[in-house]
Amino acid sequence: MTPELLSALRTPEGVEALAVAAEVADIEPLAAASAVRARGIGAELAAAALTQASLRGRAAMKFGPDAARMFFTRPGLEQATRGGVAARRAERLAAADVRSLTDLGCGLGTDAFAVARRGIRVYAVDADPLTAAVAAANVEALGLTDMITVECADATTVEVEAYDAVFADPARRQAGRGRVFDPKSYSPPWDFVAALPQRVPRTVLKLAPGIDHGLLPPGAEGEWVSVGGDLVEAAFWCGPLARDPRRASLLGASGVAELTGSGVEAAPVGPVGAYLYDPDPAVVRSHLVAEFAETVGGRLGDPDIAYVYTDDPVDTPFARRLGVTDVLPFSLKKLRALLRERGVGRLEIRKRGSALVPDQLRKDLRLSGPNGAGLVLTRVAGAPVALITTES
Repeated sequence: MTPELLSALRTPEGVEALAVAAEVADIEPLAAASAVRARGIGAELAAAALTQASLRGRAAMKFGPDAARMFFTRPGLEQATRGGVAARRAERLAAADVRSLTDLGCGLGTDAFAVARRGIRVYAVDADPLTAAVAAANVEALGLTDMITVECADATTVEVEAYDAVFADPARRQAGRGRVFDPKSYSPPWDFVAALPQRVPRTVLKLAPGIDHGLLPPGAEGEWVSVGGDLVEAAFWCGPLARDPRRASLLGASGVAELTGSGVEAAPVGPVGAYLYDPDPAVVRSHLVAEFAETVGGRLGDPDIAYVYTDDPVDTPFARRLGVTDVLPFSLKKLRALLRERGVGRLEIRKRGSALVPDQLRKDLRLSGPNGAGLVLTRVAGAPVALITTES
């Protein structure tokens, strides 16, 4: 995608190309290209339209009906906030009486859309010319031009104090290098991003889920968000926007479940029970395993391993529960013999606190038989153990 191709896709000929591409998007790629070209559409425009049709199809899971009207780049789609996550954030900002916001590093504009739909005016900037152009096109396509202004600009040049709130989503990818994990390599730089709450107290920072808790600004709330069990982001809520020190927010088909706490509590430690709970990654990343354990009356088998055990089953939205049938000190020979005795040919392996590689272990176990089972590789009281599990 180039700015020129984006402009071409917005012409009457481009709109026709997009409509044709949508009709044939599900057929074999060469046949789809031929079908679009057969309508008299040039090769370059046809290819761009087919790419958009493919990206719109993938985007539907993130953005619902909006995806069919939006424009995308592949990197932009990968990094874009999911619609449900953006909507929750916008609701919280509106509840805090935010009326204007600057979106620094707006990407395709998904957070700006959600905020604008809550009645908040947005000044959105992105340093990449193509990304800014795509965001502006999306603003127009979604009918939000009266609420959102998009410009191609360096975030560090924005007079952020002119707005009620700041939302910053620093770029965490670099051309040719893929994902960037060191905040010092973010764009805009981390020093600028970290200083935003001092300039505008109502600041929200969208960051990678693996962000160091030590970077949380004083008094801020760290929120880790998962969607359907997939950890998607961390958000630092600063100043008057902060509620609790740590929050795990789980978005699923049945709604939203939230767990809050200090993030520094220690859970009780004891023996393995009849049930094992594997907490959602948002719970683990937010350091709320102790708070979760309290909700089920559970304990850890090892103080450094985030598996929780109970003697009785407790329903919870914050973890997957497994039944524990066997607990044995790890021994390849004994584990192989036990699984062979039970005719286990299919094995779901999960691990925490173990250096073993599941795929290699499967080969070494030489599984054979009609039955399935679960295997958890972990530590209990510092010693490596193998737990045989069932769905519970």
